[in-house]
Order: sequence, then C-alpha cells, then structure tokens
Amino acid sequence: MNRSGETAPTTPAAPAAPSGGDAAAVAAVLQLYFDGLHFSDSARLRRAMHPAARYVCATDPAFIDLSMAEYFPIVDARPSPASRNEPRRDSIRSIEFAGPNAAFARVNCAIDDRYFTDLLTLVRTEGRWQIIAKVFHYERHRTVAPDSGGDGDTP
Repeated sequence: MNRSGETAPTTPAAPAAPSGGDAAAVAAVLQLYFDGLHFSDSARLRRAMHPAARYVCATDPAFIDLSMAEYFPIVDARPSPASRNEPRRDSIRSIEFAGPNAAFARVNCAIDDRYFTDLLTLVRTEGRWQIIAKVFHYERHRTVAPDSGGDGDTP
C-alpha cells in the first residue's frame, strides 16, 4: 500500500527469456527468408512465411498490402538477384522475443538499387517459427550492376 492507503499498481512480470534454441531457430527462418529473396524462390519463402502472413510496403507513395497468395507469384516472376550476379547484402540487425511464441526481427537486405529495412513479426505455431507479418521500407541508391560496365549513375 502507498501512503494514502491505496494499493500500488503492480508491474507485470517480464516474459520468460527464450532459449538459445529459439534464437537459433528464428535466425534459421530469417536465413531461409534471405535465401528465398536472393534466389527469387517462393518455395523457400513458403517455408519461412506463415500462410496467413501479410506483406506491407510502407514506402511513399505506394502503400501495398498483399497476402502470400498475391506476393509469391511476384517473387516467381522476377529475375533473381543471384541470376544477375548481385552480391548478398542481407543482415539480421536484431531479434527480440515477447514470450515463448512471439518474436520480432529487424533485418536489412538489398535487391538491385533498393535497400530494404524489413520489420518481421514471427510466431511459433505447431512447434516451428514462421514470419506472420513483413512490413518494410526501402530507399533507392544508385548502383552499378556487377557485369554492366556502367558509370555508377545507373538507377
């Protein structure tokens, strides 16, 4: 009780820390996700993404919200960064857990001249981790494709 006789509010207990196995399992899903993007391989992405996952682009002016059924054909139709000899430019910036079945990852990757910051929410269902939401922003940077012989001003 506080001085006025009222019960002091309690702070909820912090969620249990995940096991080292959980962190490794989430990192493995993120690597599968990166591989799916680099090779334009929706089969890999299907293993990393929950079937009910959402794909949301928050970059102006286009706000895009797609289901996986809408997103995967786009992936399959585009030339892969690997086929264009693009170097891998992906990294895990952070992974946070909110209890035993929810996680959040901030990752970066690049495809062509677009540099992405992806905010990925993961859930553990049926004993495995999957991405349930992908919300991202990208910026364009001028680059030279590895085999283009360009001058560095190619968008």
